Amino acid sequence: MQEEFDIRGLAEYLHLRPDQVLKLAERRVLPGRKIGGQWRFSRAEVHQWLEERIGLADESELLNWEATFSRPISGTETDELRILDLLPLEAIAVPLDARSREGVLREMVALAARTGWLWDPESMLEAVRARESLCSTALDIGVALLHPRRPMPAILEKPFLALGVTTSGIPFGGNRSGLTDIFFLICSVDDRQHLRTLARLSRLLTQEGFLAGLRQISDAKAAREWIADCEQKMLES
Repeated sequence: MQEEFDIRGLAEYLHLRPDQVLKLAERRVLPGRKIGGQWRFSRAEVHQWLEERIGLADESELLNWEATFSRPISGTETDELRILDLLPLEAIAVPLDARSREGVLREMVALAARTGWLWDPESMLEAVRARESLCSTALDIGVALLHPRRPMPAILEKPFLALGVTTSGIPFGGNRSGLTDIFFLICSVDDRQHLRTLARLSRLLTQEGFLAGLRQISDAKAAREWIADCEQKMLES
């Protein structure tokens, strides 16, 4: 995989016209730099920029981002995505037995490893810990969306999610004053799949009553059923 995009490559990736990408680059909206008179965009920087945009998006914007990363590029096929399909029962802990930030990271990675789809838990833990040290993934709604800075296909059999809900909130968000009690670990095998999952998950989190209902649930099976019900209603609305 190339670590940099040119104008045309990034346009295909974002499903924009090259002139639109050029305009965004010249306005310094997109993270890029000129080398020998040609624009170049770091894949890692673009990925981070997209994560930030998705994190600030409202419902309609999230729909657009999800649609963008659902469209195939270069002849590839894109399957239907559902949070329910990415979240096996064995990767859910309600309650999650953790009382500190480090405890959450360790327990969430251990939870993901229970699926058998994560082959190197220590590498995943190190990567998630490094990502949190850059900037916390905790949101002001009491949810953290844990993930490595970049997808880790070499240690994953397939993309999936893990979910943990603690019995009480934990200081997790750096300078934020709020506490965090709901933790998702996003295990992705490529950038587009990660961003698509992030957009869908962010939509689900903003559905009225979803988080309040999840916080009332006391076991993994009921949590998965609640997620299935809320996601279906969201897709039908």
